[in-house]
Amino acid sequence: MDQQKNSKPRVVIIGGGFAGLQLAKKLKKAQVDILMLDKHNYHTFQPLLYQVAMGAIPADSIAFPIRRIFTYQDNFSFNLAHVEAINPETNTLTTNIGNIYYDYLVIATGSNTNFFGNTTIESCAMPMKNVPEALNLRGLILQHLEKAIITKDKDEKDALMTFVVVGGGPTGVELSGALAEMRHLILQKDYHGLSKHDMSVYLVEGKDRLLAAMSDGASKKAKEYLLANEVTIYNSVHVESYDGLTLKIDDGMMIKTRNVFWAAGVMGEVPQGITNATLTRGSRIQTDEINRVKGYQNIFAIGDVSAIISEEYPNGHPGIAPAAIQQGAWLAKNLVHLINAEPTEPFKYHDKGTLATIGRNKAVADLGRLHFQGFFAWLLWGFVHIMSLAGFSNKTSVFLTWAINYFTKNSDNRLIVRSFNQQTRTVEPEK
Repeated sequence: MDQQKNSKPRVVIIGGGFAGLQLAKKLKKAQVDILMLDKHNYHTFQPLLYQVAMGAIPADSIAFPIRRIFTYQDNFSFNLAHVEAINPETNTLTTNIGNIYYDYLVIATGSNTNFFGNTTIESCAMPMKNVPEALNLRGLILQHLEKAIITKDKDEKDALMTFVVVGGGPTGVELSGALAEMRHLILQKDYHGLSKHDMSVYLVEGKDRLLAAMSDGASKKAKEYLLANEVTIYNSVHVESYDGLTLKIDDGMMIKTRNVFWAAGVMGEVPQGITNATLTRGSRIQTDEINRVKGYQNIFAIGDVSAIISEEYPNGHPGIAPAAIQQGAWLAKNLVHLINAEPTEPFKYHDKGTLATIGRNKAVADLGRLHFQGFFAWLLWGFVHIMSLAGFSNKTSVFLTWAINYFTKNSDNRLIVRSFNQQTRTVEPEK
């Protein structure tokens, strides 16, 4: 496959995440040809990955086919492809399906798990940045519960039943809360022979408080909720090493566990080839105020992989869905301005607030100057997430599943449909 120039300017978007989708949608009426490339043929609603991992909702309810989103957009096309390199000197991409030409290139590749260079931890801890990883994590949790029921070795049982979440941001807090909820509501009910007293949940965070990007009130309430659910929290400490059994913390603490879930950091997914680009903290591509990659005229970056450095945002804008969506919409306007030789407009981020749930009926919300916690925050969290899902079918599926789970205090999605081998980090075929 070798794609060449068209009569209209070609905008190539690498990545079908929040930023890339919004950009393509907002260019619907523009006189451009849009080509989106992604290694998956679906968009993933990442904020609910942890619920897939915990078996609360089915995996396909947070994934939606990219082609279906753009069924009625005539200037859009999609290719399932892996981008191997960007070639700025020829305005082409080298991909596994051939060379692809672009007039304007937008990097919207998102982020991946950051293990901060520790390859040993990377080979043993469990990340959760996409659907396959969430399914691996779910399989591992359920497999370890099954092993714990039958093992005669008390030390091994304790390790199988000890869960450590590393990272106290929204993902880490939500995953810890979900594990604690499973411990109290499901374990003894479904896994006869196991008691909630057999299971331990730890949350390890390097900063001095949880949810550091949120208000003090939200941080304190989140910690209060987790402690009430018997989650052991370590603040101001860092994981030193993990070999698959022993997790060492830099304060001297050692935890024997078979389950370490890594939510401690992310790093931008930067394609090869843009050698003139400057990478900032977290491997994010530095851009100017219109998301144009510094050092290039027709290459842009939006979402988690990009960073507009300013006095207000010295490390770039937060790596969250609202920021990515806003950047995608803003860049659409500026691309039209550039094509029409009109002045561009600097990106302005509107912080709509932050929500995080800590379990059943418990959440925290920071909406501008309005900070609140508890049941209403939990309802708002649920409403916002359902409305943000792509596709009516996904919205309906998640709503109905949540309703059933709420009233039954259980879930039907705890299925081991793919056996995960923790040593080889591979999914094993059924025998």
